[in-house]
Amino acid sequence: MADSSSHVPALGTLLTAMVTPFTKDGAVDYDQAQALASKLVDDGCDGLVVTGTTGETSTLTDEENLGMFRAVKDAVGDRAAIIAGTGTNDTAHSVHLSQEAAAIGVDGLLLVTPYYNKPSQAGVRAHFETIASAVDVPVMLYDIPGRSSIAIEPDTMIRLAQHANIVAVKDAKADFLAASRVMAETDLAFYSGDDGLTLPWMSLGAVGLVGVTTHVATRRFRALIDAVNANDLDTARKIHAELLPIIRATMTRVQGAVAAKQILNWQGVLPNSIVRLPLVEPDEAEIETIRGDLAEAGLVFS
Repeated sequence: MADSSSHVPALGTLLTAMVTPFTKDGAVDYDQAQALASKLVDDGCDGLVVTGTTGETSTLTDEENLGMFRAVKDAVGDRAAIIAGTGTNDTAHSVHLSQEAAAIGVDGLLLVTPYYNKPSQAGVRAHFETIASAVDVPVMLYDIPGRSSIAIEPDTMIRLAQHANIVAVKDAKADFLAASRVMAETDLAFYSGDDGLTLPWMSLGAVGLVGVTTHVATRRFRALIDAVNANDLDTARKIHAELLPIIRATMTRVQGAVAAKQILNWQGVLPNSIVRLPLVEPDEAEIETIRGDLAEAGLVFS
C-alpha cells in the first residue's frame, strides 16, 4: 500500500473540491461557503480545493474567485490546506489569478490543463512552468482530458516535476500505467481525481483524493483513506463498496456540482441547490434517480 508522501503535510490526503454556494439572487454566498468549509474540515478533510470545476470557476468573476479564497481561508485558517483553482486556458490570466491567490495566503494552486486551445505538449509544459515560476506556492496539476480535450503526457509530466513548485497531480484520466511510470520516476504526489477510484489509486501509491462525493460522505472517505494508510485492505474494500451508490448518485446522474448541491440541500447543509447557467438544477426524473441511489446506501431524505 501507499506510504505517505513528503508533500502530504502541505496539501493533505482528503481534499474536497468545494461547491460555490449562491444566494437566491445568484450572488456568491460567502457566509455559506465559510460554514461549508468549516463543516468539511470538522468532518475530516485536511485540504479544500476552492473554485475548481465543482466550484463553477468558469462562471465566476475574478473578484468572486478571490473572494472565495479569502472567505475559506479566513474560515479554516491553518486547520486544512486551501488550494485555489486558478488555472484557465489563458496563461497570462492564470498568472494573474495565481499571484493574487498567493497574496491572499492560499497553501497551493490547482492548475488545469489549458482547455479549448488544444496546445502541443510543449505548449502545455510552457503554460504550467510559466505560472509556477510566477508564484512561490506549491502547484497541483489537474489532468482531466475529458474536459480539457488533451492529456498531460507522461514525458511532459516528468519534465514538469523538475520545477521546484510543481509538487502534485490530480489525475482524472485513470491511466494507471502512465501514472505508475510518473510516480516511479518523480516525487510528484498523486491524488485520485475520480471518487470511485480512490482505493485502486492509493494501492498504486497515490496519497489521497480530491473529491466531490466527499461533500456528502466526508467521514466515510476519511475512514477509507485512513484504512489504506493503515494497510487494512479488508476495511478499505468494505468502505469502498458502501460508498459506491453514493458516488453513483453524486457523479453519474448529473454534473457533479449540480448533484452535490442538491444532496447538500437535502442534508440541510446548504439552504438551496442553485447553480449558474449553463448548469441547471436536476429535473424530477433525475432527482428520483439520485434519491434511489442514495436510498440504496441507506440515505433517505424527505
